[in-house]
Amino acid sequence: MNPILRFLASSLLVSATALSAATTQPDLATVPSGKGWKGDLTRATLTTKDGAPAIALKGAEAMLWLDGFEFTNGTIEFDAKGQSAPRQSAFVGLAFRVRDAKTYDAVYFRPFNFRATDPDAKAHAVQYISHPQWTWQKLRTEKTGQYEKPIDPAPDGDAWFHARIVIARPQISVFVNGAKEPSLVVNELSDRTGGSVGLWSTASGTIANLKITPAGR
Repeated sequence: MNPILRFLASSLLVSATALSAATTQPDLATVPSGKGWKGDLTRATLTTKDGAPAIALKGAEAMLWLDGFEFTNGTIEFDAKGQSAPRQSAFVGLAFRVRDAKTYDAVYFRPFNFRATDPDAKAHAVQYISHPQWTWQKLRTEKTGQYEKPIDPAPDGDAWFHARIVIARPQISVFVNGAKEPSLVVNELSDRTGGSVGLWSTASGTIANLKITPAGR
């Protein structure tokens, strides 16, 4: 190949790689209007965290996902907030490999278990699921203790916490509040290699500062 053409081709490849690995920071302020998002928008209320837009979700299994977005491997970061009481009052996290409202993987947190005095409850602080096949009930029954773990050190269940999910198929690692060691490490149970990214909650939960960085950056 002509040296000039080789140089141009190489430059284009580098540029394309950099572009594909660019970090996406979705504008959460657009969620209630549905601009760029799919799902039951009636579950979402716009609020703020330190002046930045945040989304409070309410209701059973509320999930809103980015329209037309595709994610395979990389890192997803966000801030989340639930509450420590009463029990079962706040489940909050992030969905990925999203195909539709019933087909997705997710990592979510149970803030009311973060500092539970009961060791069994504390062991259910962070959870991986893969719907529709692998619900938390099925995982707890058939793969006990493998897909949910405690968080150490345990965050305050009533405060904002930061989560970083590293997805390097098939492995998923979950880090909380800048910890060097992951709280949860699992292998994916879905055969989907891609899909969208979404906000996930059951009962209640608030999410802010969502940032998605594909692998390669």
